Amino acid sequence: MKIQFLGATREVTGSKHLITTDSGHTILLDCGMYQGKGLETDADNRDLGFDPAQLDCVVLSHAHIDHSGLIPYIVKKGFKGDVFCTPATRDLCALMLADTAFIQEQDVRTYNKKIDRQNPHKEKGKKYKIEPLYTQNDVNNAMRHFVTYSYDRCFRLFDDVLLTFTNSGHMLGGAICSLEIYEEEKGPNGCSSPATRRWKRLTYTGDIGRAKSHILPSPQLFPQCDYLICESTYGDRLHDEQLVTEEELLGVVDDTCVYRKGQLLIPSFSVGRTQEIVYVLNQLYNDGRLPHIPVYVDSPMSTNATQIFRMYPDELSEEVQDTMRFDPDPFGFNTLRYITDIRESKALNHKEEPCIIISASGMLEAGRIKHHVAVANHISDPRCTILIVGYCAPTTLGARIQEPGLQWISIFGLDRKIKAQITKIEGFSGHGDYKEMIDYITRSLAVDQVKQVFVVHGEEEAATTYKGHLEDAGFRQVTVPEKGQIIEL
Repeated sequence: MKIQFLGATREVTGSKHLITTDSGHTILLDCGMYQGKGLETDADNRDLGFDPAQLDCVVLSHAHIDHSGLIPYIVKKGFKGDVFCTPATRDLCALMLADTAFIQEQDVRTYNKKIDRQNPHKEKGKKYKIEPLYTQNDVNNAMRHFVTYSYDRCFRLFDDVLLTFTNSGHMLGGAICSLEIYEEEKGPNGCSSPATRRWKRLTYTGDIGRAKSHILPSPQLFPQCDYLICESTYGDRLHDEQLVTEEELLGVVDDTCVYRKGQLLIPSFSVGRTQEIVYVLNQLYNDGRLPHIPVYVDSPMSTNATQIFRMYPDELSEEVQDTMRFDPDPFGFNTLRYITDIRESKALNHKEEPCIIISASGMLEAGRIKHHVAVANHISDPRCTILIVGYCAPTTLGARIQEPGLQWISIFGLDRKIKAQITKIEGFSGHGDYKEMIDYITRSLAVDQVKQVFVVHGEEEAATTYKGHLEDAGFRQVTVPEKGQIIEL
């Protein structure tokens, strides 16, 4: 079989890895959208590197858009196969892909209106306007291709290909994807015979969760493999201890909302990160430690995603399940309000009293949080704090505002003075750090039986550093592939 690495190579977005078996089956591991790369993003997303009409199936590790976001696009371009995932991933994709389509349609409408104004006398026959990658109708069509299987069930994709999902602990529904592919074993001269056919075992980690999370179980041990494709987002970093994260969050709340009488803005991914922050605030509220201030989750998608979390209590951590014995709603408390109406969201920009606003997007690239930061000009208010609670790709606004010594930043085309506190808490990340990942992988696998490891989904420095950690742990032949590289196994 061959693997072609089409995305998330030496970067953390656009996950796509194409497997072609000796029998001719084509299997795409994830179908992620490129995000946070400015004008490059559109071209990268349209150039798939394969013909969707010739693709047999997609194996989806989880619902985050950098792993799932192009599924409607490949369906629009002729894909007719199945998308295999867990039930929770399917439910979250229905929500997240529709939101992504809505954002694209809005952005394209705004862009095309701008083009019309700039080119009142268009040159005949020349194309100025752009189209979204896909629409909400395309998402509806794509969702018909989803086929779900629960964790720890070995099922058959084809006669010669088996698949098992194992809980990765990264997000609700997230899975380690373990493939068994029945193929000929090639000899030293490339020769083979029917007698040498055997099951080749390939595992794709998707994204690996924390060893300990408030709301999700620890990553579960997965089956032995011969070949491993592994993420490396935090391949060169370590996280703080979990308890420190709770105390850090309470410290930021007290400093901002109690002592400085300001507002705490938390850019947060709508699925996973928001629910974990709300859960921690809920625990602090139950313990009587959270200041009596309003808390707003300002995001329709966060609100709907939280409802999906409530549908899967058995897939949440033991800590959450213990909490639910005396608190039936671990994602709600008396001073918390979920906001969906745009008028209520805009009204938050005029509030003066201390409060906490949790809103998407997590990298500050779009969404309501960007308006709270810029339109309400909280970024120029020394009483306020912008709290970063997860990874931000290098080119995103969330990453740029963290640059040491930065005094001015352009948002919505206007330069704004940075006077707010810019703070970061790493411990809320949904990705394991390099020690957590190495420990998890070495507990799952007999290292000496793994023939080759491919390091993906990490910036080049993180991926290269993680390669060294894997080699120190005893793995042989560790490779950091380049985009488009094809490797035969």
